[in-house]
Amino acid sequence: MGLLQMLKSQFLCHLLLCYVFLVSGLIINLLQVCTLPLWLVSKQLARRVNIRLGYCISSQLVAVLEWWSGTECTLYTDPKSYLLYGKENAIVVLNHMFEIDFLCGWTFCERFGVLGSSKVLSKKELSYVPVIGWMWYFQEIVFCKRKWEEDRRTVAQSLQNLKDYPENFWFLLHCEGTRFTQKKHQISMQVAESKGLPKLKYHLLPRTKGFWITVQNLRGTVAAVYDSTLNFRNQEAPTLLGILSGKKYHADLYVRRIPLELIPEDDAECAAWLHKLYQEKDGFQEHYTQTGRFPGPAVTLPRRPWTLINWLFWISVVLYPLGLLFVQLISSGSLLTILAALAVCSAVSLGVRWMIGQTEIKRSSSYGNKEVPLNNN
Repeated sequence: MGLLQMLKSQFLCHLLLCYVFLVSGLIINLLQVCTLPLWLVSKQLARRVNIRLGYCISSQLVAVLEWWSGTECTLYTDPKSYLLYGKENAIVVLNHMFEIDFLCGWTFCERFGVLGSSKVLSKKELSYVPVIGWMWYFQEIVFCKRKWEEDRRTVAQSLQNLKDYPENFWFLLHCEGTRFTQKKHQISMQVAESKGLPKLKYHLLPRTKGFWITVQNLRGTVAAVYDSTLNFRNQEAPTLLGILSGKKYHADLYVRRIPLELIPEDDAECAAWLHKLYQEKDGFQEHYTQTGRFPGPAVTLPRRPWTLINWLFWISVVLYPLGLLFVQLISSGSLLTILAALAVCSAVSLGVRWMIGQTEIKRSSSYGNKEVPLNNN
């Protein structure tokens, strides 16, 4: 292990990275609050400003993956479709198997210049979480309660609000509703058997109602669905802690562009179409397991420098005053002050450990764990 790699694996480095992210995120959240009066003057200008402010937060996480970890990504896709990525609105359907698949989805957005304007369908509780949740609120992220009767109206309204969005956006959707675990897969396949649906090997049954309402309300706004299937070489299961420790992974992403007009408008037909799509996704994963690659031509997505530039800027802004404070603490010689600083650092480190733990598969949502038939919300 080289010196640089050894430094990356140290918890102190992880602590500083998380400190930069949290403090800069709160500063950006404050700037987003300051844009509230702008919404009254020019809604579109406020949106454009918040796209840039949101990028300042999300691109830091992408920078950790791309530049700190050095993780590479190979894209398998049709060359004709490749030319359209980033130049049109789209719904991106992602599998939900890995601890960092959300981060890989963001990286996919970043490589085609739509990270700041990307959208997700997220649970309502996350809107109250500082930094990411507050950023999402100002970026008009679509929140749901996973209660169909309530979500049907609120989600539809949120999606309708995107019809006049000023820049190209991708709407990232995990149709499985929760991250893959063996327990959830077993329960999901029991439901598939009870409903007469073909069983899946690498995915959970998709939640069709959320997909249908998204497609219906974004018709005329988005041009296509990007069916995206992610896997990692050497059967690795990357973790956020591994990324923070500088471990390098190699992601492979298979993307198919499906024009939106090919997706049925009727809810039952749309549900059948989505189930068929996931059977095909299962086949792609099986092909990857057997051959180590996805079908079709491959291209290595080049990294853009903007994530690194933004990240270095916020590192400078946040760590400089921290360094001055540290020097002042040491020079003061006050035992009480030094002990108080150590206590704060300990509290922050526990918070960081907790945050990292929330991304672990064993700590994933219990949604889908109930030993009862699941609905299709």
